Amino acid sequence: MLPRGFSTLLFLAVSSIALHGETPRDARFDQAVVEPVKTSIYIGYVKLTAPIFTRTRAGYGSNYHASVFPFFFWSEHGRMTIEASDDDLRRLARGEAVQFKGHAENSDGETRLITGRAVPEDATRGKLKVRVFVSKRIQLIFNTTYRFVGGP
Repeated sequence: MLPRGFSTLLFLAVSSIALHGETPRDARFDQAVVEPVKTSIYIGYVKLTAPIFTRTRAGYGSNYHASVFPFFFWSEHGRMTIEASDDDLRRLARGEAVQFKGHAENSDGETRLITGRAVPEDATRGKLKVRVFVSKRIQLIFNTTYRFVGGP
């Protein structure tokens, strides 16, 4: 039999989790690596790089750098955020493809809509198709890979 104070504390902790819908996060998904990627433009290419994406309550975030060749003056850097729920991550772990969206904001404050699809190869890695909408008529399509690397 549990001491009365301990059982009350346990009840309050379980009730708090149930009321707020919070469950312990799976540390496997705390960080994700997305490989640098290039896509062709009219007479050049755009190379997109981002260091490790770190998980937040809403999804994943990372800084990014987009290098445009030969039009270096169009290159930019900023912050990218991808929405991903716990349910999305469980679906990826089960081998199901997931649609996602997000946005990027460059250092000048311009925002870019991001949409994409993640197709898992196994529970910790897979392929990504990412669309970055530079304007209403211009979108860049990147095909790359991702892998979850866990927490620090």
